[in-house]
Amino acid sequence: MSGALKEVRNRIKSVQSTQQITKAMKMVSAAKLRRAQDAITQMRPYAHKLQEMLSNIVSNSDGDVKMELAVERQIEKVMIIVVTSDRGLCGGYNSNLIKLAKQVIKDKYAAQQAKGNVQVLPIGKKGYEHFNKSGFKVVDKYWDIFTGLSFDKVQAAAKYAMETFAKNDVDAVELIFSEFKNAATQRFIAEQFLPVQKVAKTAGQKNADFIFEPSKEVLIEELMPKILNTQLYKAVLDANASEHGARMTAMDKASDNANELLKSLKISYNRARQAAITTELTEIVSGAAALNG
Repeated sequence: MSGALKEVRNRIKSVQSTQQITKAMKMVSAAKLRRAQDAITQMRPYAHKLQEMLSNIVSNSDGDVKMELAVERQIEKVMIIVVTSDRGLCGGYNSNLIKLAKQVIKDKYAAQQAKGNVQVLPIGKKGYEHFNKSGFKVVDKYWDIFTGLSFDKVQAAAKYAMETFAKNDVDAVELIFSEFKNAATQRFIAEQFLPVQKVAKTAGQKNADFIFEPSKEVLIEELMPKILNTQLYKAVLDANASEHGARMTAMDKASDNANELLKSLKISYNRARQAAITTELTEIVSGAAALNG
């Protein structure tokens, strides 16, 4: 009986220690989330407006300007940019992103994958490790972007994707990331990064009337790569905030689960202790009765 009590006491201490860790991790993630949330909240309106402007320019060009990053070709080779995190303990965040990437490959690029023409550019250690172990063709240059996250690091990855597309080494680039909604909610998104998508015109819609200074050719040549850099940076900032939100939520749930487990263990401990006391009292009474008899 004493051995059982000792085992329950050890389990209670173990759960309490784990709970302290999960609570500390929740607080750290909450602090990081505030900074990450501020960054994406400030970035998002600017990035959305740039994307809208770029799509409008591409849609209204009518072939009068050469735009190599907007050329639609028959898709033979594909690049998938997958933005995951460097660390785990954030619930199903990474597994959902990896699952979405694989689903996109299966649904849209199964023929290309069968020919070995799908390459993955992972951003984040978890995605890099998974796709590397799973036998995918992996670009292993930019997976550590979250170590000292900066625009320059993201720009290097975007530049690689654009150069690969411009050289016809790939015909399409898909971007998989999580869009931050709030601490408890992330939306997992797959969107086309290259070629630049055109805006579908509605009936009776007029062309956007832009005045270009300097010429349209010069502006597009300069602006298009910069806008695409911004789009990838926004996706990475979204992913960074989503990761901290997912980890904070996961650690909060883990702390709550630890509380429930502690309640159950304490009940078991009290029952075992009461049983031990009852047994000892019974033995004492029986011994006394035997002596008196």
